[in-house]
Amino acid sequence: MDRDLRVLVVDDEESITDLVTMALRYEGFDVTAVHSGQAALTQTALTRPDLLVLDVMLPDIDGFAVCQRLRHAGHTVPTLFLTARDSTEEKVRGFTLGGDDYVTKPFAVSEFVARVWAILRRAGMARQQDPPLRLADLELDPPTREVRRAGHLVELTATEYRLLHYLLTNARSVLTRAQLLDHVWGHDFGGDGRVLETYISYLRRKIDTTSPPLLHTVRGIGYVLRQPR
Repeated sequence: MDRDLRVLVVDDEESITDLVTMALRYEGFDVTAVHSGQAALTQTALTRPDLLVLDVMLPDIDGFAVCQRLRHAGHTVPTLFLTARDSTEEKVRGFTLGGDDYVTKPFAVSEFVARVWAILRRAGMARQQDPPLRLADLELDPPTREVRRAGHLVELTATEYRLLHYLLTNARSVLTRAQLLDHVWGHDFGGDGRVLETYISYLRRKIDTTSPPLLHTVRGIGYVLRQPR
């Protein structure tokens, strides 16, 4: 497939749509977010997304009814329910109506993304798995999102992982603060720019506990991941 896969995210909580949209765009998806069941029906008919991430508790038409209407209209778009309803009965209902997976809130972004790719693999739309990224004894495996240094597993938060992935993808290249903020936090990030320094510090504590140090500051410019010179 020579285009980005399209994902329609439907949730009336802006904090959720922002989080999910950022995570999916980082994975290379073309993401549209809407906040009601009727908007989901309209957008699905207009844009034919490759995946639907659908909240159940919506202000007008609940997510189960949205999925049911889409299936009755002949739409076979893979659907992942994302909801606070966690009872077995609700999950069974979601699958019975045509859902492909069911993720309950609160959720780990890494697990959510893994489930998205699993759905797309089953639908025959997943990309080829990316090979591991390596620098010296540091290794990041994109399919599993595991990071190891000198063979030891390194536990990272979702943001730490995105930051390290970008640095490792561009290993030995100096990345400016603006580039890192734009890629990891988004071009419209309006928060305190010092957040980057904070997360660089977090990463150093986790990946540079083993010698030699790999994450270096380039004074006045930004940061680079490389072996010491």
